[in-house]
Amino acid sequence: MAPRKKAADATQVEVVNDQNQKVGDRSVSADVFATPVNEHLLYEAVKQYRAGARRGTHMTKNRALVSGSGKKPWRQKGTGRARVGETRNPLWRHGGTVFGPSPRDYSYPMPKKARAAAMRSALSQRLKDGGLKVVDVFTIAIPEERPFRLAQQLRELLERLKIEGKAVIVDAKPSEALLLSGRNLANVKVVDESHLTVYDVLDCRHLLLTQDALGKLEERLAR
Repeated sequence: MAPRKKAADATQVEVVNDQNQKVGDRSVSADVFATPVNEHLLYEAVKQYRAGARRGTHMTKNRALVSGSGKKPWRQKGTGRARVGETRNPLWRHGGTVFGPSPRDYSYPMPKKARAAAMRSALSQRLKDGGLKVVDVFTIAIPEERPFRLAQQLRELLERLKIEGKAVIVDAKPSEALLLSGRNLANVKVVDESHLTVYDVLDCRHLLLTQDALGKLEERLAR
């Protein structure tokens, strides 16, 4: 029987410049961009990310925090009424809340290998869906005369690349101009490749990677 051909031999992506002109092809690591998609790992990674993003500032007042006296309203026996210890009693109106929410940290750790495997699954899914695009480099500069046109440069660049809908731009150490321009555009997020999360990859229609970011991701996620 002939040996099975590895997926790495056939995994190629097209590289374009900021004018959407093809400048070449690049081989990508099959260990990162052609792995079987583990949907459960994706679920766990997104769940962990969203849990860490929760503020956890919810709070209600218990009987120790509500205003009111701690004095016993009436004597224990002889009045014919039920015994009561204080007016802040949870059974009374304006009393404290029983087992109400209190400030807490919802974040929890996820194993490093599981996070890396989830990222490989997310990148493989994005490449399979055709939502991954490799751009040689993003040339964005801060105009001296009209700095307010900074976001317009990125908007025009995305139009040339035919990017519609939510997009995540990933670069290795993105420039200040790129970060500022992406911050002022709706449905556009610019992140450093070291800060890219599984949630970012899945929560967009287009994932734009520079060649530097692609190389860093392969180096970090290769098994």
